[in-house]
Amino acid sequence: MNRKQLFAIIYMLFLSLMPVMAGDKFVLVLDAGHGGHDAGCVGAISKEKNLTLRYALAFGKFVEQQCPDVKVLYTRRTDKYLTLKERADFANNHRADLFISVHINALPGKRIARGVQTYTLGKSKRDGNRRGYIENLEVAKRENSVIFMEKDYKTIYQGYDPNSPESNIMFEFIQDKNMELSAELARYMQRYVCQATGRQDMGAHQDNLAVLRLTSMPGCLMELGFISTSDEEAFMNSEKSTDKYVRGFYNAFISYKNKHHAINSPYRPVAIEEPAKEIRSQGDKESGSQEVKELGSQGDKETGGQEVKEPGSQEIKPVFKVQILSCSKRMKPDDARLKGEKDVDCYEENGMVKYTVGASENYQEISKLRKQLAEKFPEAFVIAFRQGKKMNVNEAINIWRNKK
Repeated sequence: MNRKQLFAIIYMLFLSLMPVMAGDKFVLVLDAGHGGHDAGCVGAISKEKNLTLRYALAFGKFVEQQCPDVKVLYTRRTDKYLTLKERADFANNHRADLFISVHINALPGKRIARGVQTYTLGKSKRDGNRRGYIENLEVAKRENSVIFMEKDYKTIYQGYDPNSPESNIMFEFIQDKNMELSAELARYMQRYVCQATGRQDMGAHQDNLAVLRLTSMPGCLMELGFISTSDEEAFMNSEKSTDKYVRGFYNAFISYKNKHHAINSPYRPVAIEEPAKEIRSQGDKESGSQEVKELGSQGDKETGGQEVKEPGSQEIKPVFKVQILSCSKRMKPDDARLKGEKDVDCYEENGMVKYTVGASENYQEISKLRKQLAEKFPEAFVIAFRQGKKMNVNEAINIWRNKK
């Protein structure tokens, strides 16, 4: 490695540390993908550039209203074309703590796909639970293809060829910590955006996306849905979708911020208004059929296999469980993702099937169980139900404490 390369690495690491040393407001840069003469993906009724701007501005406005210690900046507020380098330079020059780029997905021809994906900087890897290296590389090529709209792209992006496998590892040794934080943010985005919108979870991926490669802070690129699939395009253009996506973005963002940039009083997640559904086995072992039932519906007398007393007899106590994972489809009991756990229940919420272990009115027991499960399921967390209806876990803990 020559001196010039070493200096470049030190400089990028220095930039990544500057926001921490400065002690200023947390700086969030939101990047609405495409713009101007670059329409991005085009659907039957809309263009990617307009949808990305709509969601980026709505998310930023919500953060500004809820988080006084966060400074929100936008790479664009209008239908304006920006090069990938200009977007990255904007974030670098403003010493951003976090960079989020908003995009919309598409497939050519009449191919149908649905769901949310989040990308972070890294080497593309084949994963049996994902769509694999080839499809991930296609996404990278499409997002990076706007390079060729830029003047003198060969000089600005010297040595970078979106079609070259070697480019996937060019900067892998830079910003290991940023990549780790970005991957964590991506997991939060997948969890909470899918929860809020009911969209399918297509997973968090790594790839060598130029707009992320050129930034010097943690960040991710989100693909919110498929504009080429008519029902997803209709959903993303509906008024109700904006609030749903924004709530998912926000809950993911504050989960990340509360953990890594804590303030005196951590921000609380906003409520997701969709009712949860509980999936309850009816003993049909041959077909494996299950009944999906609204939680809290009349006649629902069970919560996770425990008896719930009728109102009026005495106050019903919350039941705590450990949620270990969620996915878009129901899994078989021997699915490898359950990692050998046998005593597993599930419920449905916002189009996602969510799997839990344990059920107790004693929060300490479930908290201890969560710690035991953390090695297998690092993102496991405690949830609570009362009278068959999912409730705020902090409220449930307070009730438990007061009734001890």
